[in-house]
Amino acid sequence: MKKFFQDLKADLQFKTAGPGQKLQESPRERAPKEKPKADPPKPRQGPTNEAQMAAAAALARLEQKAKPRPPSSQDAIRNQVKRELLAEAWNVCLKLALPQNSLSVEEDPSTLSVSGVYFTCPLTGVAVRKDKREAQLRTAILALAAKDPVAASIMEIHTFNRDHDKVKLGVETIAKYLDNIHLHPEEEKYRKIKIQNKVFQERIHCLEGTHKFFQAIGFEKATLSVPGQDGSTEDFYMLKEEALENLGELKEHREKLLSGEPLRAQLDRQLRIFKPSPQASHFELPSDFFSLTAEELKREQRLRTEAVEKASMLRTKAMREREEQREQRKYSYTLLRVRFPDGYILQGTFYAREPVSVLYQFVRETLQNDWLPFELLGPGGHKLMDQSMAFNECGLVPSALVTFVWDADVMADVRASGGEQMGSVLKPDLLSAVQILS
Repeated sequence: MKKFFQDLKADLQFKTAGPGQKLQESPRERAPKEKPKADPPKPRQGPTNEAQMAAAAALARLEQKAKPRPPSSQDAIRNQVKRELLAEAWNVCLKLALPQNSLSVEEDPSTLSVSGVYFTCPLTGVAVRKDKREAQLRTAILALAAKDPVAASIMEIHTFNRDHDKVKLGVETIAKYLDNIHLHPEEEKYRKIKIQNKVFQERIHCLEGTHKFFQAIGFEKATLSVPGQDGSTEDFYMLKEEALENLGELKEHREKLLSGEPLRAQLDRQLRIFKPSPQASHFELPSDFFSLTAEELKREQRLRTEAVEKASMLRTKAMREREEQREQRKYSYTLLRVRFPDGYILQGTFYAREPVSVLYQFVRETLQNDWLPFELLGPGGHKLMDQSMAFNECGLVPSALVTFVWDADVMADVRASGGEQMGSVLKPDLLSAVQILS
């Protein structure tokens, strides 16, 4: 290969060395010969017709080059959704970063329609603000533990452990331990549970309330030496002899543990009755109705993210209405008032996602004649006929004034029979506690 390039280089040098010379030529003869005169340049000819047509076509193509496509309606919607999602994510980050107290401004209780959102503990009946409900549940369960430690520990397991899958797995594992004792009561190995066991640590030890449950049903902690290892000990739960003598009770504890449910504070309706007032449609709500917890904020952000695909397409009227309803989901609660024919006003607090049927039941429980059919009309005068719809789907959040009317057919029958117009529709005991709506 090297020789090939050397030969090629030599050949090039030979060809560029100029015209050849004879060895016998004299220096005069070696003088360069006069080059023949070149022909005068021919006049330049213009482009042919075909060339002119090709150039014109190329110029036209350049001039008619497609301009950038203006954004379509779908692009505008998609960009708007992205901006809304970014703004919402920023708000979520801000709210999660700020202390809870900094999210609300100073409120004047005298101007509020309701002092806040309250929950009632089902064990004690005590009503507390929503941020105090878990503390109240803990206090109630602790008080119950003095009377029924088994029931209290089961409530603690199902109530204060947030991961329901872990609770289910842990409860089923405990039930398996108890099954082995019930099936093999004479075998000591089933009556003791090694606390350092990997399964016990991963499924049971991590759950709040499980240790209280073991102690409540008759287990006690014991430290035993490890056979063959001098000085080494391990912790166990050992079933007491008195508990072993009553296996039927142990089986009942197992069934209660498996069927246990979380103890939930119940939303306090804060039922109020007001005299007729022109301020019936005026609402001043506390921050409880608007501020969302970190968990609620994350859920709302997830709902917005999942809606990008649907919101990015061209929307019909029905789709826009659903979008408006989705905006209503930011409220967890709603304050509703019902105005009766005599002007009295019934007020109650509800979850924003509760069905309209709950409001019908709430109203019916306040009527003297609770067997008579009636209807409820929304703020625009439309009938709330579909009782399965949620309040936020009906536009009844975060507050609304609803009108009570008797069923038209029933009232026609009453008039036809000569019956007199009934007085107040509310129960007398409620009217005795009537308040003035300021």
